[in-house]
Amino acid sequence: MWYNLEEITRSAENEISADIHVPPDSPWFAGHFPADPILPGVAQIGLVLDVISKAHNQDLRASSVRRVRFKRIVRPDDKLKIIAAPLKQEIGTYAFRILIQNETICNGVLTVGEQEGRSKNDGNLQT
Repeated sequence: MWYNLEEITRSAENEISADIHVPPDSPWFAGHFPADPILPGVAQIGLVLDVISKAHNQDLRASSVRRVRFKRIVRPDDKLKIIAAPLKQEIGTYAFRILIQNETICNGVLTVGEQEGRSKNDGNLQT
């Protein structure tokens, strides 16, 4: 796994919260960019999908991503908090935020669906 999931919780309202650490030796940093490493946006969306999948103990896939805003760069060793809240009007859809020290660095809306014919770990975003 290219990140460390330190804790994941679900509230009574089904809001999912996870603490994640992205270590400096993550393969994402090796090529993006060697002299000035940052975590690509696709990896950030992949983290949100992985957290939602783990919270539901299901293999899920992203079926749509919308209204995504990247507000700050994620660097090696940053500690992230991911919060994903289900939207009542859209089944399988979550409003999400990624935070560093209580500052929102990315937010958007992710819709997920079940994977078909895959084992538990095949759906995780890996390099």
